[in-house]
Amino acid sequence: MDVVELIRNAGVVGAGGAGFPTHVKVKCQAEVVIANGAECEPLLRIDQQLMENYADAVIRGMQAVMDATGAKRGVVCLKEHYHGAVEAMRKAIQGKSGLTVDLMKSYYPAGDEQQIVYHVTGRVVPTGGLPLDVGAVVNNVNTFINIADALDGKPVTDKYVTVGGEVTHPVTLKVPIGTPVRSLVAAAGGPANENGYTLIIGGPAMGKLCDDWDTPVTKTTGGVLVFRKDHKLIAQKTPNTEEEIKLAKAVCCQCSMCTQMCPRNALGLNVEPHKAMRAAAMGQGGLLGDPNGVFSCCDCGICTYYACNFGLKPSRMMQNMKLGLAKAGYKPRKEVKGSPNNNLEATRLPVKRLIARLGVAEYDVPAPLDERDIGVKTVTIPLQQHIGAPSVPVVSAGDKVEKGALIADIKEKSLGAKIHASISGTVASVTDKAIVIQA
Repeated sequence: MDVVELIRNAGVVGAGGAGFPTHVKVKCQAEVVIANGAECEPLLRIDQQLMENYADAVIRGMQAVMDATGAKRGVVCLKEHYHGAVEAMRKAIQGKSGLTVDLMKSYYPAGDEQQIVYHVTGRVVPTGGLPLDVGAVVNNVNTFINIADALDGKPVTDKYVTVGGEVTHPVTLKVPIGTPVRSLVAAAGGPANENGYTLIIGGPAMGKLCDDWDTPVTKTTGGVLVFRKDHKLIAQKTPNTEEEIKLAKAVCCQCSMCTQMCPRNALGLNVEPHKAMRAAAMGQGGLLGDPNGVFSCCDCGICTYYACNFGLKPSRMMQNMKLGLAKAGYKPRKEVKGSPNNNLEATRLPVKRLIARLGVAEYDVPAPLDERDIGVKTVTIPLQQHIGAPSVPVVSAGDKVEKGALIADIKEKSLGAKIHASISGTVASVTDKAIVIQA
């Protein structure tokens, strides 16, 4: 069986957060395969620990993708201060043709796919395009480990997740997909009573607020962070569109600092948050200018958390504009509007400065890898864990399943991914949203 089919059968998707079905991504011809180990978000520790502990698996997965795509070059990108991971990756590539380790400085958003591709190739992925448009295939290091497992017939059943914030023992856990996040919080010594606390699923900058502590871990979950509800970051992330528009009208002076600090705009992709603020404040969509650049916004939040001197939320305006344009049927043109500008280096925000601005310095602590069984007895496995159509259940309530058994397949003629049982047990229920298994 070929590599692409093995990856497809294992249900591998982008583990770094995007969730694009990997078998589709690697069914191509490419010049270079890139392993993204730069770990974009502060506080998360997964990538660096996986590279340090499973370097050989990362390289095995990379080599499989290089073989499948015909790429002659493979590059592992990680931050230079990940000393243990750097040593492990350099050791893992010794004697292997075409593979190199490329070190990046500790800036945000170093792990952004656009930044990684430009760092390695000197080329800019166009708005509405993919890295393949410039000859590259990019996967998170966890995805490459899952690909290595797929070569041995092992499907994706578990996920590594960093648990941090208001917990006693910050930790990176390996848990079955479908585990309720409250179990992870408990394993890290978090608050027993959720009153007065809220969660961020993901990292502090790009992660999403979550008040449902029974939300299940998916193939793309990278972090579970616990914060007090009165933390300033929670206020910044809480949407209030009416108030945000009023503030844009009253306060935004069109200084354009948000645009000047935008890392995607600095690459020539015409991402201009100050124009989104102007259009929202005046209620005139035409003031947005060329709307195409809105689709290149990566929601990194630099414009909100760092650039704006008035505490406004340009990133929220960009998100609203992106949703509105898509709803109106606007589709992005594939283009690079300009050339990377001389301001590119200045937009590379030191991670320590971002951590200070976010107010999370006290939580910037080690979260050691712990692969112990945390005793999960019930999992709720969503059928939509990836870009594309939801998976189609192939089991029914009452069925007995073993860990690794196929429980949902790809919808016919659709973009999707297979889903497998993450624990052994009995199927308790099947809906159009999820499959519940009890040990």
